[in-house]
Amino acid sequence: MISLEQANAFDRDGFLLVESLFSQEEVNVLLSQIDAGGRVAKHKFDRADAAGRSSKLALWTDIRDDVFGLVSASPRIVSTARLLLREDVYHWHSKVMLKEARVGGAWEWHQDYGYWYGNGCLYPRMISCMLALDPANKENGCLKVLVGSHLLGRVDHGKTGEQAGAEPERMAAIEQRFPLRYCEAGPGSVLFFHANLFHSSEVNLSDRPRRAYICCYNALANVPYGGKGHGKVEPIRLAPDDAVLEFGKAAVLAR
Repeated sequence: MISLEQANAFDRDGFLLVESLFSQEEVNVLLSQIDAGGRVAKHKFDRADAAGRSSKLALWTDIRDDVFGLVSASPRIVSTARLLLREDVYHWHSKVMLKEARVGGAWEWHQDYGYWYGNGCLYPRMISCMLALDPANKENGCLKVLVGSHLLGRVDHGKTGEQAGAEPERMAAIEQRFPLRYCEAGPGSVLFFHANLFHSSEVNLSDRPRRAYICCYNALANVPYGGKGHGKVEPIRLAPDDAVLEFGKAAVLAR
């Protein structure tokens, strides 16, 4: 459970970092499934940044009965998202971010609602929850945010490279007025951030990868109009709190 002080900090800053929400053992289970290929390999694709460097991710909109679905339905994630938005949510989509050592590209400045708006969501009552799977720091391209920028509301977005990016002239003015924060975090830590928070990341020129699992949620009262959007609009059936560890034990026995 988060405190009232943490909830107020999220309202003020647009993000909340919760350290060690998952254990290293749970993180290792997720990493083993990424290395095994399967769902991640099937859904993986590239998005080039403004300089043409490749940023890789794998994305899906359903909650399956695998370790990724267990995290997307984890009470530690879902209950915190509900508390921060002050309402119930449904699963929008989840994705594995794969910023490779020495070659991983940047993610340009953007708001998630900058393009989710186009999916028919009338309100920015949406949240992303990023679980660090490797140590994330400035050297390997951790997420960086502009503190409090979610209070601006949605800004027009276009294409920057192959990515959605905020309008450059306005973005330059925004960068001058809001504090920059590098969200350095250890494995198992989770960054919760508002759909209108400006965020980006730099290239990974280090010799270590920077991998993360991001679960995104929309308010149940914010269903997109016209049959658009992601995910199945239904309350999330929470997984047992020890589900990731149990999945890992079963995977070992099955070898």
